[in-house]
Amino acid sequence: MKLESLFQSGGWPSPRAHRKRTIALFGEVLTDIFPDRSVLGGAPFNVAMHLKAFAQKPVMISRLGNDAAGIEVLHTMSEIRMETLGVQCDKSHPTGQVKVHIQNGVNRFEILPRQAYDFIHPAVARMITLSVHPELVYFGTMAQRHETSRRALRAIMGSTGAPRFLDVNLRPPWYDEATLKQSLQYADIVKLNAEELGILTKMFEPKGGNTQEQVLHLMNRFDLEQVVVTCGEQGAWQMDREGKKVEAAVSAPSANAVDTVGAGDGFAAVYILGSLMRWKTALTLARANAFAAAICGIRGAVPEHADFYQPFIAEWGI
Repeated sequence: MKLESLFQSGGWPSPRAHRKRTIALFGEVLTDIFPDRSVLGGAPFNVAMHLKAFAQKPVMISRLGNDAAGIEVLHTMSEIRMETLGVQCDKSHPTGQVKVHIQNGVNRFEILPRQAYDFIHPAVARMITLSVHPELVYFGTMAQRHETSRRALRAIMGSTGAPRFLDVNLRPPWYDEATLKQSLQYADIVKLNAEELGILTKMFEPKGGNTQEQVLHLMNRFDLEQVVVTCGEQGAWQMDREGKKVEAAVSAPSANAVDTVGAGDGFAAVYILGSLMRWKTALTLARANAFAAAICGIRGAVPEHADFYQPFIAEWGI
C-alpha cells in the first residue's frame, strides 16, 4: 500500500508527541570486529538502538546464533528494554560477523557468508509482524542475500500495509539486480547515498541525467513516494513524487570526527522519527544530518552512554 492511500485511510500515525511508535526492523544483527575491539552492529540493529533511545518501540526481526555473540545481543537488548520477541535462535549458523578494516579514514567491510541472519524463518517473521502491528517497516539489502531471508521479508510485506522504508546500504558483493528491483518495488521511502544512486541509475535508468532527474526516473519506475539522498558533509535532500526537492541545512563537520561508521544509520533513525512525528521535511532532514554528524564524533555506530542522546531529546521535545 502506497503512502497516498495511507494518508487517505488514516493509516499514517497521528502526530502525538509522546506516543511510542512501533517500528519493525528486518535484517542483520551482527558483531563489527574492528582492529582493536568488537561492537554490536548491523544497520537495522543500529537504527533500532537509536529509535529506542528516542523513546520509540523498535521490534527487530532477525536471527542470532546459539553462541556467545548471540547471548551478548540479547543481553544488550534486555538491558535497554528493547523488545526481543522478533529475534530467532539458530542452532546451525553463527551470529553474524563483519570485519572492519580502516585505511586512511575509509572503512572496508569484510562480511562473512552464511550467518544466522541469512536464515530468518518466514512463518515466524510473518507471525511477529501480525502481532505487533508496526507503523513502519524498515529493511535493507544485506539480509536478502539468501533465499530463506528473502522469503521472510516477502512474508512481512504481505502481512502489513504499513509504510516501507528501504535503506539501500549496498555492500559488494552481497547484492544483485533482482534483489534491488524487488526491494524498490516493496518500498515507499528510499534512503541512499550519491554513490548508490549512481549504481541504481546504471542498473535501471541508464539514460542518466543529473541527480535530480535520476531520482525522478527511479521514483516513476518503482512508484516511490519519497527518495532521500545523503551527501556526507554536503548534507542531504529529499524528492517527493511531485518532483519537489527539499534540502537539509549542512551541519558543520565535527571538530572531533573519529570515523563515519554508522552515520547513515543515525540519519535513517532520525529521518524515521521525524516522519512518524510529522516534523516538516526540512526540519527532519536538518535534524537527521546533525545527528549523523554527531555520530561521526564517536567510535562505532552507537554511543556507549545514553547521555549522548539527551541534548537531542531536549531540543526536539521528545
